[in-house]
Amino acid sequence: MQKPKLFIDEDVHSELSTALVKRGFDAIHAQEQKRKGLTDLEQIQYAINQNRCFFTFNVKDFVLLHNDLIKQNIDHYGIIVSKQLTFSATLNKMLNLLQNNSRDSLKNKLLFL
Repeated sequence: MQKPKLFIDEDVHSELSTALVKRGFDAIHAQEQKRKGLTDLEQIQYAINQNRCFFTFNVKDFVLLHNDLIKQNIDHYGIIVSKQLTFSATLNKMLNLLQNNSRDSLKNKLLFL
């Protein structure tokens, strides 16, 4: 089972990527990649080009963006959305999700953390 790779949006705790990497996951944050301030579409396109699942606290916009991608038959590697959570709650829920899903099982899916 191939582990999902993650691209974390700028609205999520910046230390999440470091915590996930320490636990054996391939995770990068928008801020680390100097992608702060780019549009939602630019961020998801970057994630798609990098074969990464996208994680954000921006639920509304990314639910709509997921629907647009599906309508346009554009594949993505998963979009995970969540309401704002504490760092600890976010890490625990994300670890559970990543440990129970493969890269392929997330493809073209919208998941709620």
